[in-house]
Parts: sequence; structure tokens; C-alpha cells
Amino acid sequence: MKFTELKRSARKEILFSVAEDEGGALCVGTSEGKVVRTDPSGVDPDAVFQGEAHASYVTGLARAGSMLISGSYDRHLVWWDGAGSRQLFRKSAHDKWIRKVTVSPDGKTVATVADDMVCRLWDAGTGTLKAELRGHEPETPDHYPSMLFTCAFNPAGDLLATADKVGRIIVWNAATGAIAKSMDSPGMYTWDPIQRRHSIGGVRSLAFSPDGRTLVAGGIGKIGNIDHLAGNARLEVFDWASAKSLAVIETGQVKGLVNRMAFHPGGKWLLGAGGDNKGLHLLVNCGTWKLELEEPCAFHVHDFVLSPTADRYTAVGHQGICVQTIA
Repeated sequence: MKFTELKRSARKEILFSVAEDEGGALCVGTSEGKVVRTDPSGVDPDAVFQGEAHASYVTGLARAGSMLISGSYDRHLVWWDGAGSRQLFRKSAHDKWIRKVTVSPDGKTVATVADDMVCRLWDAGTGTLKAELRGHEPETPDHYPSMLFTCAFNPAGDLLATADKVGRIIVWNAATGAIAKSMDSPGMYTWDPIQRRHSIGGVRSLAFSPDGRTLVAGGIGKIGNIDHLAGNARLEVFDWASAKSLAVIETGQVKGLVNRMAFHPGGKWLLGAGGDNKGLHLLVNCGTWKLELEEPCAFHVHDFVLSPTADRYTAVGHQGICVQTIA
């Protein structure tokens, strides 16, 4: 297996999130508070979605049918007409920064997480609040504010996993809001009581395997230099039903956070990407839970979309868009 860069385009802003519209065109959420339809090669001009939009970083973007839903550090969600590139409606959604927006496999439910430590479920069509999931502690064990970084539905859509700064992972029944199971990945949390009196790390990405039995958490291992994310990228694999840890995987050649993960549709491998002041991407063999590839990439990756055939992925991040083939 290898990664091959197919094309890359430079950007003046940071791209925090990405989704494809109903027609397959690439749409990104930017550090300028905009949602933009863009050409990954940088040839065709951008089409900026029209509306009130956001006042800060667009940290989450997901598609539900013909609509796109974006979330931002401004604590709002915006529903967009994907075809018309225009705002439909806007909602105040959380009390603190929104970190992730995802949509259930059937396209009917939007899940959001934020630094208020609440996961909220919304009707994808109307924006009506359906449920609030509360179970993550607002403070770390060292009495600093925690953060709720990520969430992911299982393939059946009946379960939703959430994860926070200290490595607590909760799997919820998406229909009832009850906790189905909880587990911990404490190796992804670093507390520095001397140099900075600062905590860092956390589970930054989650992914269920195609059969729904395995849940993988992505983040960073223990950090030696908290100013530069000087820690190995780290994954922990769980049998979520028993909360048993099956494997811990750490990189040896690249460092930084694993911000996004996706499984091959057939469960052959797991793709992860992120970085520190540089970018990283990796492939894990799901038969052995061993690293097949770990390499630097063009920039720190915040998000990516994997093609339906899993032969390429499009990454967005610090001042760039990059299309990579996987073969």
C-alpha cells in the first residue's frame, strides 16, 4: 500500500471541515466563517454560500440529503441549500465552541458536540432539537475545563459515540439517549504540572468499523513538548460492547494528532490523518491492528472525505487542499 499525491492547491485560509454536496462537489468550512464550494485543483473559482453564515471558524460540515449543515466556534448551526448555495436557517446550538457536526447514516439526525460538554441531536430536516446527551465531566481531574471533541454514528445509526479531552468515550443509544457503554483511553491525555500547568490531548476522532463491532479512538500519545504537539499519533481499538481495549497503536516516524479517521468499506484498513506543525497520514491493517503506512503529508489535516471506492481521499487543513490516491 502507498499514498500518492494526485493534486494539491494552496489556500490563504485554514480549512477546518469538508463535505461533498449531493452532486459530489467539494465544500469546505473556513477560518473566515464561510462555507465554500471549491475545486480541489484550484482552477475553477470558489463559490461562497450566501447568507448570514458564521462569525468564526467553521469546524463542522456535514451533508443531509440536499442540505449541508455547518457548525462553528460562534456556537451556531447553519442549514444550507446545497444546490442553491444559500442559507436556509440558522440556530443557536451550544453555549461554547462547536467541535464536530455529523449526520446519521439515514440522513435524518444531526449530532453536534461542543465545549459545553453536551452532545445534541437535531432533526436534519427542520433543525428541531431532539435530545441532549449529558455524561461527560466539565472539568479534567486537574480542575481545568474539559472539551468534547468528537462524535460518530455506527453504520446502523442506532448508536452514537462521543469522546472528550481526558479520553472518556461514551457510546449512546441514539434513539433513547441512554448510555450503552463507556470506556477510557487515558493515554491520549497529558497533564504538565510544572512547565505550563496545562493539559492537552484528548480523543480527537472516532470511527466504528463497517460491522459495527469495533470502535477506534484517534488522538495523540503523551506529549513531551506541549507547545509543539511533540507526541506520537495514537489510536486505541475497542470492542465497544465489552469496553475491552484490543490494541494500542502509536506512530514512530510522524507526530501529532489524529483528527479524522475512516474505514475501508470492506474493513480492510483504517485511514487516519492529522499532524502537528506538519501533516501526517497513516493506514492501519484491520486484520492485525498494525501500522501499514505512516508518512508526513503536505499540511496539518483537519478533515478529509474518502471516496466511495476508497481509492483516494481529499484532505483539507492549514492553507491547503490535497487529493491522495491509496493503492
